[in-house]
Amino acid sequence: MIKQFLPNEQVQDIFSITPEHLKEKGIKAIITDLDNTLVEWDRPNATPKLIQWFKGMQEQGILVTIVSNNNRSRVGAFAEPLGVPFIFQARKPMGRAFKKAIEQMSVKREEAVVIGDQLLTDVLGGNRSGFHTILVVPVAQSDGFVTKFNRQVERRIMKFFKRKGMLEWEDKK
Repeated sequence: MIKQFLPNEQVQDIFSITPEHLKEKGIKAIITDLDNTLVEWDRPNATPKLIQWFKGMQEQGILVTIVSNNNRSRVGAFAEPLGVPFIFQARKPMGRAFKKAIEQMSVKREEAVVIGDQLLTDVLGGNRSGFHTILVVPVAQSDGFVTKFNRQVERRIMKFFKRKGMLEWEDKK
C-alpha cells in the first residue's frame, strides 16, 4: 500500500520536465496539477517562463491538460488565457478525472504522465490509475487550508521513503 505513494520520478520543478525526456519514454500527453505545481496556489496567472514551457510542449506535440481539485473559477481563469484544457473539482486521488483527461486528449494511459506536488492526491491518484507519475517540489512553502493537513501526512511518508533510500527530497529554499 505504501508504494502507491511513491512517484516514478521526482524533479525540482516543472521546468525540469522537457519534451525530449517525455518522448524518450513514449509520452505524448501530460496531466498536470495546478496549484503549487505550475504556480503558487495564490498566483492567478502563468509566469512568462511557464507560458514558454507550455509553448515548448505544444511545439513538440506534447498535449497538456490541467487537472485540479480547485473550483472552476480558479482553474478556468488560469487555463483559459493559455488555451490549455482543464478539469476542475477533480476529486483526486479518485481516478475519474485522469481517465477523462486521457479520453479528451485521445491518448492511451501508457502515453500520459501525471505531474503534481502532492503524494496524497497527484501521485496516489496517478499510481492507482496506472500512470507514470512525476513529483515536483511545491512552488511555494505556503498552502491552502486542506493542503496544510495533507502536507503533514506527506512529510511522514517522505521520511519513511527517504530512510529506505526510495526517495530523495529537498524543499525549495
